[in-house]
Amino acid sequence: MDSQTRCAHYRQLIDVIALRHACCDAWYPCHLCHRELADHPAVPWPAARGTEPAVLCGVCGHEMTAAEYLGTGSCPACQALFNPGCKAHAPLYFEPPLRP
Repeated sequence: MDSQTRCAHYRQLIDVIALRHACCDAWYPCHLCHRELADHPAVPWPAARGTEPAVLCGVCGHEMTAAEYLGTGSCPACQALFNPGCKAHAPLYFEPPLRP
């Protein structure tokens, strides 16, 4: 992972988020990183914890709830653009109704 949370799997300039995993309360750049580095299966962020930060901007470190992240295309703090393709993986990271 680089200093802006890009990883070996997703490394475009706009791949600058990390996701908090409910199973271990740890931040990973992607589900594949979690699979490779954690010693347990990933668990999507629970809807019941929707008010807690679940997404981190790798550019400035701003933390967002899943709903805040899913509702924007850029960081509300520093305006760094996020990869719109990442939202296609929402089912891997967020329980309903936090998915778009």
